[in-house]
Amino acid sequence: MGRPMLEGYRILDLSQYLAGAGITRLLAEMGPEIIKVELTPDGDPSRVIRWVKDGRSSVFIQNNRGKRSLCLNWDTEEGMRILRELVPRCDVVVENFAAGVMERRGLHYEALRELNPSIVMVSVTAYGQTGPWSNRPGFDGIIQATSGVMALCGDPAGPPIPVGFAVADNSTAVHGFAALGYALLHRERTGEGQHIDIAMADVMFGLQDQMAQYELSDRTWRPGRYARHHPMYCPIGVYDLPDGNFGYLLVLERQWANLCRAMGQPELIDDPRFATLSARVDHQDELVPMVQAWLLSFPSNEALVDHCLEHRVPLGEVFDANDAVGHPHFEARQMVRRVPDPVLGEVTVAGYPFKFSAQPELPDIQAPTLGQHNHDVLSQVLGYDSATIEELHAAGVLQVRDR
Repeated sequence: MGRPMLEGYRILDLSQYLAGAGITRLLAEMGPEIIKVELTPDGDPSRVIRWVKDGRSSVFIQNNRGKRSLCLNWDTEEGMRILRELVPRCDVVVENFAAGVMERRGLHYEALRELNPSIVMVSVTAYGQTGPWSNRPGFDGIIQATSGVMALCGDPAGPPIPVGFAVADNSTAVHGFAALGYALLHRERTGEGQHIDIAMADVMFGLQDQMAQYELSDRTWRPGRYARHHPMYCPIGVYDLPDGNFGYLLVLERQWANLCRAMGQPELIDDPRFATLSARVDHQDELVPMVQAWLLSFPSNEALVDHCLEHRVPLGEVFDANDAVGHPHFEARQMVRRVPDPVLGEVTVAGYPFKFSAQPELPDIQAPTLGQHNHDVLSQVLGYDSATIEELHAAGVLQVRDR
């Protein structure tokens, strides 16, 4: 294994739940020292999010492998002193408290910059550090709703529905991870630290590609929910497959002739009803049943997929997320991993999506128990002696558990 790319960097992780912890989750695979500060008495709230087995949460394990847990009471003078002493010894601070919390605690960027001028701080909030909604609380589903994403999901005949996983949290984590890399590059070139303000609502709003369409239609077209088939492109949508499940077919201009040949009906290529994208949309009621009947004419999904691949027709079977476990492609891509855990022994987690040629192998890292590294962090990073650390434990400044 080559040297981890972020070896030698130290991250002070004040995050909790998903969006902030997701940033440091992605960093952890690259080898920095990550000091995860958890607040007494119970630490990161994600430690109790389902599923929980033997006191270990699947959510916490997934998002906190490779971190050292320092559990302290920041309502005490000693706890705040420890945090301030850590800042000059760190390269990055990541936090996702509500806007204003860090300022009230004296841990906002301006205060940290006085302690360490080169510090890079990432602050993740629901709606950002500025703006009329900056003080609003927000979690994943709320952000999906207010950013316009939820309005696009679901059947048009029913209510909007949320995306079925924490898309706002996880997308924000990736955005924070990317922004932090460029901030560190800037620091390497200039020596300057900086504050990165990331709003979950900004991330989800920015993921949408609808505004240009609205503008170019002279503001007559509005994005909305559509059912199985796309209202602007045909034949695109969800179709029944031979084995009784579903698949998603995507055919644009460059794939149209391929589909006609694959269907054994090359005459459709120049049929006036279907010769252009707009014509196909106008005659969707005719075209969709033809495509659906052709898809169901195959004896199996495998035969259908092979035929589509042969003709370069893009078709994807609809998989349950659990179908990835044991699937040869995801296994080959190392996107399903069995990792060690100090309590459960071994657990399955999603793999690392970035494949770096400079670091082809990933480290063997575990999620910590609460306060597992109190002694190590205070002695190795701050130089505290064992007697002082024991006094802090006895005074309730530090806390430790075996889960």
